[in-house]
Amino acid sequence: MACTQSSAAASAHPVNPLPEDAPRAGVIHRSHRHESRFTVVGNHLAQHAELSAAAVGLALYIQSVPDGTDVSVKALTRRYREGEIAIRRALNELVAAGYLERRRVSLGAGRFATRTIYYEKPGCGDAAQPPPAAPAPAPPPPAQPPLAAPAPAPPPPARPTPAEPQPPAVPPAVVEPPAAIEFPTPPTPAAPGHARTPAAPGGPPATGLAAEILARLRVADPRLLLSVRDVNRLAPAVDDWLARDATPEQVLRTLTANLPPASTPIHHPPRFLEYRLTALLPPPLPAAAPPPPRPAPLRSCEDCEKAFRTYDPEPRCAECTAKAAA
Repeated sequence: MACTQSSAAASAHPVNPLPEDAPRAGVIHRSHRHESRFTVVGNHLAQHAELSAAAVGLALYIQSVPDGTDVSVKALTRRYREGEIAIRRALNELVAAGYLERRRVSLGAGRFATRTIYYEKPGCGDAAQPPPAAPAPAPPPPAQPPLAAPAPAPPPPARPTPAEPQPPAVPPAVVEPPAAIEFPTPPTPAAPGHARTPAAPGGPPATGLAAEILARLRVADPRLLLSVRDVNRLAPAVDDWLARDATPEQVLRTLTANLPPASTPIHHPPRFLEYRLTALLPPPLPAAAPPPPRPAPLRSCEDCEKAFRTYDPEPRCAECTAKAAA
């Protein structure tokens, strides 16, 4: 640095003297021709009037690294001593200036990822514009009247040549009209009451109460629409619930309770329902206890008409039995 007023610390031992033609103020460049490990940066970035020094420095680093390098906020915080807030603010400046683009791409199966694209010059990756239309050709100059020329001499008379035999006249070919193209007749739609049974992928559609419960889930929530194959695969799990004395209402309530908000899609309804059918399977009911024995019926004593409980078809109370024994 060779600046008359500079707050930076001066070198204790200057290496090279100043050139004679050096300016009296400002920076003095010492050029070096790089032959490897260098990056070409445009002045539109190095001298950008609205970007901060941190943003320009991060842009220079991102431009110098190869494709695939992690340039997230966490990775840049580990690389430099600036904090996460300062680096995030600098990256937002590059996004606003057009040097960075954060694009959300789909990975399939309901997953998404954010990819970072760096433009060495804003707009350099845009689609090529159509070439400009070619200018209209200039109109030809007005025709000049031809100059009068002497009349050419008449050609010499041609010698008579022997007549050549002419080929026989060929009658014009008769062009026949093209044959009519027959298109297959579309199938006639089935009349009401005679609906066709479509072929179900993965085997015939399951029947029974379990299949009916799974098919009616889309009535409770349109996001729980299942295919025939999914119904066939989940029907045995519903049968396990029914075998443990769970009612159809209880199964429907368990599968449709506490669903995500209506604005949130359910990307894989069969897997979602399979988890609930497996994780929330109720235990079997305990065996019913035998009913208590019924008490003996009331009967009247044959001697004293006293009522008491006994299974004896000829009832006699204890007192009358004792008297008879005496």
